[in-house]
Amino acid sequence: MPKTASFLSPIPLFFVFLWSTGFIVAKFGLPYAPPLSFLLLRFLGVLAILLPLVLLMRAPWPTGKIKQVALAGLLMQAGYLAGVWCAIKLGMPAGLTALMVGMQPILTAMAAPLIGEKVRPRQWLGLLFGLGGVALVVYAKITLVGLSWQAIALCLFALLSITAGTMYQRRYCPQFDLRTGTVIQFAASFVVILPFALYFESFTDIQWTVRFVGALAWSVLALSIGAIFLLFALIRRSDATQVTSLLYLTPPTTAIMAWLMFGEAFSLLGAAGMALAVLGVVFVVKQPR
Repeated sequence: MPKTASFLSPIPLFFVFLWSTGFIVAKFGLPYAPPLSFLLLRFLGVLAILLPLVLLMRAPWPTGKIKQVALAGLLMQAGYLAGVWCAIKLGMPAGLTALMVGMQPILTAMAAPLIGEKVRPRQWLGLLFGLGGVALVVYAKITLVGLSWQAIALCLFALLSITAGTMYQRRYCPQFDLRTGTVIQFAASFVVILPFALYFESFTDIQWTVRFVGALAWSVLALSIGAIFLLFALIRRSDATQVTSLLYLTPPTTAIMAWLMFGEAFSLLGAAGMALAVLGVVFVVKQPR
């Protein structure tokens, strides 16, 4: 189990930074492409980069666990991303989306005994602090105007999907070669998303603007390869509750990015929420003496 110092090392902090850019990418990409079509291009881009490298380097495939790796990928990639992106496209405010998805550490802690992990009382306190911090950060951006039950259902589906995927991978396939495992997960996600995209969307609606291409490139290289590799590395060596608690830091980090890039307001209440979220994560990951 990792010590606090390991969670303050470059790997977790860089993961938080990359993961936090997800909503920024959505802001740049969604106006120019339907959500499922964007995800298909994103998955295809990952496969176009990684598959030749896997074959050239002769990376080992996860013998005997391909189905488990694929299922974890479907939950963590196809289920989570499709749910969040479609919910935002249907009018779900980004702040409310962040708050709902921010429930993942709590759900993970509740299910921790199913995979043989124990959550200490101090960690529960940290999880509550973290959730409260996220709520303070996104409070000013939460609105219910134009909210539909479909958007809420998709956001809840995304929350349950990534929680179940994280727990499943931590329990049944925590160890596999990141290169081949990622290829398997994104190939499975592409196959599952493809028929839905063909039925509900049209690829002719994609506008190949500079912003769209930039958002797509970042989502492939930084998010689907960089951030996912770091997430898998953390899942390998840490308890699921500790790993998912890092997600409490993404809404505050995203808020700072939006303030710097788009001039969005970042209030004292948001700063207090950021401090509370950081304190909550420290409570979760800090080892007892």
